[in-house]
Amino acid sequence: MSAERPTLPPVRLHTEAELARDALAAPLLARAVRLARWAGPGTRVGAGGELVDAQLPAAAEHLGLGADEDGAAEASEAWRLAVDTGLVEVEDPETEPGADQAVEDGTGEEGSDAEGTVTAGENLALLTGGSPQDVLAIWLDGLEAAHADATAPFFDDFADLVGEDGSIDFDALDWDPESEAAFLDGVLGNLYLLTVSDSAAGDEPVPLPALAASMIVPDDMGEPTDDILEQVSDAMMRLDDQFRVLEPIGIVEYQPVDEALLAEEGEDATPPADDDDVTRYGMVKLTPLGLYGIRARMLDAGVEAPAIGDLVDKDADALLGGIAYYPEDAARAEVQLWLARRGAGGAAAELLDAARGEDPQAPLRRLHCQQALALVGAEAEPAVRAVLDDGELGGLARVWLAELGAADVPAPPEPMIFWLAVDTIAAQLEADGDLDELQGLVEGLSGQHSGFFDEVWRVDHPATADVLEAMGRLHSDKKLAKDARKAAFKARSRGGSGN
Repeated sequence: MSAERPTLPPVRLHTEAELARDALAAPLLARAVRLARWAGPGTRVGAGGELVDAQLPAAAEHLGLGADEDGAAEASEAWRLAVDTGLVEVEDPETEPGADQAVEDGTGEEGSDAEGTVTAGENLALLTGGSPQDVLAIWLDGLEAAHADATAPFFDDFADLVGEDGSIDFDALDWDPESEAAFLDGVLGNLYLLTVSDSAAGDEPVPLPALAASMIVPDDMGEPTDDILEQVSDAMMRLDDQFRVLEPIGIVEYQPVDEALLAEEGEDATPPADDDDVTRYGMVKLTPLGLYGIRARMLDAGVEAPAIGDLVDKDADALLGGIAYYPEDAARAEVQLWLARRGAGGAAAELLDAARGEDPQAPLRRLHCQQALALVGAEAEPAVRAVLDDGELGGLARVWLAELGAADVPAPPEPMIFWLAVDTIAAQLEADGDLDELQGLVEGLSGQHSGFFDEVWRVDHPATADVLEAMGRLHSDKKLAKDARKAAFKARSRGGSGN
């Protein structure tokens, strides 16, 4: 029943049906679908499955794009996505029977303008007739393709990079694909963390300079050096290009770097001073679909990225262990989903049973158990009364019944009062709660009982000594703080407690 602190806070995802609708509405995927339906046996493709140049104007026109280079580029990008996601199937012209002989005879075409065979892919039907999971699986393939495009190098003349043997000289690009992908993944991970953190900031777009600085500026650095600022500036411009590529797949809302700003500063967008309009330097925000997509990528990479609802089918042990370090709102939401699958009475008994234990996380489980029982309500009363005499749960049960306003709640014996005080503080220490709130709890509990520190060190609780040491650090009254430290020493001298 032990719990580990999750790497990331839990994310609250939209339903799969909502996410699938967002995926279908993503501009790049929507264009890819339109081209897949437009294509037919007469569609001409090159050896790599790309649309030949002569086809691009018609493709752009079908998509309602301009009859210029930008329109052709966007049409080409949408076609590549259609191929990458299996919306169309392209038979390489070089593999078609008789293709080589046709070229030799002069009746076929050689090079990228050779005609391949284009047919509708199986995934095209899934987008309209499949489940939301089918749609999202296809969209995730599209995200992978867009991510690869975003981290690909930019070059003016591809021919200069091709050697005599046909291989590509990647060293001439000054491009490390692994480091490029890792950098973008790091940025997206930071953006994900900012979005799912338990604060209102997750609803606001993030300035591009701040996002770039999160990858470049060391945490312990005070005033950034000129060299660091130059690196941040370079990272900003790289991210500006990458987010322009990623926005059409639907993972971000992006306000690009102001083109006028680039002209003003000679193509050098130095990070702004505090009094500058930071929005001119780019603003980015993950969409709900983006949260889903980045989480899926992180899970594939082995990163723990929990989501609300992950524990709905687990037992009470897994629930209380899983939400141990969740923010309060997230823990409540997870418990509500869990309770909705179970009858109230059985759920209460299961939660209480899972709350037992002497491991370091047990006090935190009991705290979450008490909060979960509050969501069950009065129907939990029989299960709660059944543990009134339990050494670990009796104090919790009395507090819960009193808060419910139940009648005939027996007064706790004094040892139970002290045990519950230790357990309550141990739970807050394990949760790393707000320091001021913890200090108030420490002083409140110790102030309720005269001679508190003369008695509490005798409590048979695994965390007694650790709790008393913490009380000695936190108590604002110097005499009582000293009494707490003395009591901690006595508790350790008893042996076993806190070790």
